[in-house]
Amino acid sequence: MTTFRLDLLKHISLLAMCGALAACGITPASGPSRDEMVKGVSAMAQDGEAPFAWVEVDRHTLDILARRAPPTLRGFFGDYRPSASQVIGMGDALQITVWEAASGGLFSAGESAGGVSPGSRSSIIPEQIVGHDGSVTVPYAGRIQVAGRTQQQVETAIVERLRGKAIEPQALVNVTRNVTNTVTVTGEVANGARVPLNLRGDRILDVVAQAGGYRSPVHETFISVTRGSRTARAPLQALLANPSENIYVRPGDILTVESRPQTFTVAGAAGANAVIPFDARGITLEEAIGKSGGLNDNRADPDGLFVLRYEPTTLVREFPNVSPQLLQQPQIPVAYHLNMKDPTALFAARRFAVRDKDIIYISNAPLAEIGKVVQLVQMVAQPAVQGMAVSRIGH
Repeated sequence: MTTFRLDLLKHISLLAMCGALAACGITPASGPSRDEMVKGVSAMAQDGEAPFAWVEVDRHTLDILARRAPPTLRGFFGDYRPSASQVIGMGDALQITVWEAASGGLFSAGESAGGVSPGSRSSIIPEQIVGHDGSVTVPYAGRIQVAGRTQQQVETAIVERLRGKAIEPQALVNVTRNVTNTVTVTGEVANGARVPLNLRGDRILDVVAQAGGYRSPVHETFISVTRGSRTARAPLQALLANPSENIYVRPGDILTVESRPQTFTVAGAAGANAVIPFDARGITLEEAIGKSGGLNDNRADPDGLFVLRYEPTTLVREFPNVSPQLLQQPQIPVAYHLNMKDPTALFAARRFAVRDKDIIYISNAPLAEIGKVVQLVQMVAQPAVQGMAVSRIGH
């Protein structure tokens, strides 16, 4: 009878300690449980201070996310072939040649400034840089406005100024160094450069190739186009897969080639907690779960899978039951919840696109937490139990 009472007392004490430890929440954990996240959001939402938006992943949510267009340069800038006639601008270098119909004129009498022989009917004016006033100097014609004009227009202006002074003058204008009609290419390219544009027009990949091509792997490479005060970025793979994204560049554009490895983080009760890279064109949630080793059978709560990210306010407004206080922010933290106990969740995971720097968090199951408490109590109580056993043997 004494042994029975001692065993009963021991079990009661063990259960009491388990309850006390569970209530104190001192057991180690990889993060909040599903219930803790629900309670935390609900309690703070009642105070008007919801820390993030809770969104269930269902058909309605997937339809909203599907309407979010992927990065597109064509949609942002359009794709318009530049004019076939390029205008001269400040900083360009010009070489001007003037002809006369007969010798003995202004540009053919004696040794010319261009170094031609006596009796020549032409003269080459030394190369000139278009100044801040947009003009260059032509002997006997004075300052000629060239900025904003084509080569043909400048030739006509020079002939008009020389008419009546030279013998049936003719002019030829060559742009020897083109600064105005160029695109700057920088970043992860072999040779960053200011690339002159052809009259037929050049596309993004044309000028990147002229700069020596990109150095980073294709799936990590992004191209940013800055035009005036606007900038847009798209993965290189989008340009290779969809030629319409390889838009025409325009004079003054800045192309920046960047190496941006795309990653997502897996935390909690997954097969592996890690930062995992993925292809720049994207990865679905079911693929991401597979890359992380799936849910841990011994720990994971199938109803506790979350994808955490920041979303623009314009998108979050379409979700129901979002705190008005959150909608005051330009970027809103969102916790997308997926119940993997639901068979349709696997199909939803295939439609759900994981994005760069997403966090996939899988909470522990309640029984897993209880198991930790039991193990901890056993570890603490084991010396006492062994001591009692030794004492009983001694008696």
